[in-house]
Amino acid sequence: MGRLSRDTRLQIMLDSEEVAAIDDWRFKQRMPSRAAAIRELLRLALNLKNAAVADPGMRSQDFGLLAEDPPPHRPTGPSFDRRRSK
Repeated sequence: MGRLSRDTRLQIMLDSEEVAAIDDWRFKQRMPSRAAAIRELLRLALNLKNAAVADPGMRSQDFGLLAEDPPPHRPTGPSFDRRRSK
């Protein structure tokens, strides 16, 4: 097998509660590292169907992992409307 090439580094800022939530998920899933857990979470999120589109007026600081009220999003497609109406 060829070796994976990961030559791009991404940096994000998280508060201690967000890091704890990621670490808790990582250990429950038996992921080998925090980086592997974050890659898996990103893979899962990117494969979501009918995900909402963020409001273009929002700033990076408006998004968090543990927000009680998620940021406002614009719906995408008819399935979003069915979910909301139940």
